[in-house]
Amino acid sequence: MSHHDHSTADRGPQEIAELPKDKVARFDAALPEILRRVPPDHKEAAMLAALRRAQEIFGWLSPAAQKLAADRLGASATRAEEVATFYVMYHTRPVGRHVVEVCTNVSCSLAGGFDLFEDLKGKLALENGGTTADGRITLRQVECLGSCGTAPVMLVDEEMHEGLTPQSVTQILGGLK
Repeated sequence: MSHHDHSTADRGPQEIAELPKDKVARFDAALPEILRRVPPDHKEAAMLAALRRAQEIFGWLSPAAQKLAADRLGASATRAEEVATFYVMYHTRPVGRHVVEVCTNVSCSLAGGFDLFEDLKGKLALENGGTTADGRITLRQVECLGSCGTAPVMLVDEEMHEGLTPQSVTQILGGLK
């Protein structure tokens, strides 16, 4: 038997066991409220909400955290991974204390959003998705934040900032500890 015969899926229960037990308990305690909103025979429909809660508790969606959500919903780890990697609000890599997401869609780019993003990359010495060495800020380019009329915009820890200028961006980031 070669070492290729063991997929990472086989590590599911072991990986879950490696998660901090207090955080797993918090996740399990939150599940009934999440599952209350979906039919009992369609628990997998709660995947988005379960992953969101797991991210709040664990800080990001590691493969183990994804497996935990899948396990509790009776879904495959692959399904959890598909959902976690499809939606931009899920972090499948560790993130900084603050997540700064700059919209570079057409409306925002025309209003200077792409230039703001490039400027931030330079100031923070980061690539897209990177985190500052001090763990303070993760910078991400996103496709659309749904606020085209107030472009350019960025989301900082779930708070929308609109009508940005280089000065306002500097001020906002300066306030992040």
